[in-house]
Amino acid sequence: MTRYISPLLAFLIGLSKITAQDVYSIYETIPNAGIPCRVMKPIKFDSAKKYPVILSLHGAGGKGTNNRKQLKDWNRQLADPKRRNQFPCYVVAPQAPGLWNGEQLKIIQKIIAELPSVDLDRIYIMGHSMGGHGTYIYIQLAPKYFAAAAPSAGSGLKRTEEFIDPEKIKDIPIWAFHGDKDRVCPYEKQLKVFNALKNLNGNMKLTTWRGDNHGVSGKMIEPTENGKTELSSKRCDDEDDFLTWLFKQRRHH
Repeated sequence: MTRYISPLLAFLIGLSKITAQDVYSIYETIPNAGIPCRVMKPIKFDSAKKYPVILSLHGAGGKGTNNRKQLKDWNRQLADPKRRNQFPCYVVAPQAPGLWNGEQLKIIQKIIAELPSVDLDRIYIMGHSMGGHGTYIYIQLAPKYFAAAAPSAGSGLKRTEEFIDPEKIKDIPIWAFHGDKDRVCPYEKQLKVFNALKNLNGNMKLTTWRGDNHGVSGKMIEPTENGKTELSSKRCDDEDDFLTWLFKQRRHH
């Protein structure tokens, strides 16, 4: 069951939302990284601790080289002080000029490796639209690297090609999100991925936003009552709060 946020609570959350300017100061530029990239550091950083990493992949609206457009609504949500205190972590937000590819992943992995006090068993990836597609691509390119994945409104399915290889990702905890009226990245493609992993006893959850189109990126962290969540198998963690679920996941060696 997807967690419901009441109108009053949504209003109160809205009052404390991080502004765009706040986000640019919280997410610091990483110089000479090889690609444009910003990083939000763990709040109250303690070098004696190990911190998980969220790799955040923007959609087509974030494409470019200005190192600003890639910060989206979920980046603002993750920057909320209460969330940062509850779930201290790094958030790595690179920017791509086009579709996410393997060369960018190598650079991103180098950026993450150079961050201090990183928990390499808790590297997570999430993204919306082109970033959701990129999430599926990256967990197939590096299935042993990521501890969990959260693609929103992206299926990993190209227009004329099949999903690359569900066998590669069946053991990675995945929580996908999609509006069932999405015509930018059709919902049916997401269902195809879900059913492929279901047939393999994979570890995938799918939240369907009933009646919603493509613009659902803000609902991963702040869900609404029109979501229905299905599990591909009994292997799935049935935790219904996304961030609580995410931070419980660890890479298996």
